[in-house]
Amino acid sequence: MTIAPQRVVSLHYVLSDQDGNVLDDSRARQTPLEYLHGHGNIMAGLECALEGQASGAELSVTLMPAEAYGLRDEALVREVGRSAFPVPDLAPGMRFQTPGDAGPEIVTVVEVREDSVLIDTNHPLAGHTLRYRLEVLEVREATRAELAKGHPLPPGTAASEVEDKKLP
Repeated sequence: MTIAPQRVVSLHYVLSDQDGNVLDDSRARQTPLEYLHGHGNIMAGLECALEGQASGAELSVTLMPAEAYGLRDEALVREVGRSAFPVPDLAPGMRFQTPGDAGPEIVTVVEVREDSVLIDTNHPLAGHTLRYRLEVLEVREATRAELAKGHPLPPGTAASEVEDKKLP
């Protein structure tokens, strides 16, 4: 079976930056990535490269910044009041998750000042070229429950545990 929309894909990956530094490795966590193809669960550039591949396929994919987490936007570096942070001991490089306009976002502390904090809400990998080494482990048809939810569900999840949604 090949990778196509409405199919669940299980794969291992190694993510490296443009200099070859490993940023993430699913094998090190011993947990493959599982996603529902065609539902925006992973970056569009990776979905495109994986389309039509089958179990056992191994490939390398390079994504330019615009295809990955986007270009850096200096307008996303701004000053906020120190009271916005729940911890007293702030340091540059610390990261926090906060609600954003389009859902949760990561905030990185750039500089700590007396009454304010300079933060960066760009994704930590924005502006970076990313290299993926991928190994497709399994491709299977998605269940009705997975299609209704828009992502893979843990094995053994009963359809009754999923919200009642009508499929088109």
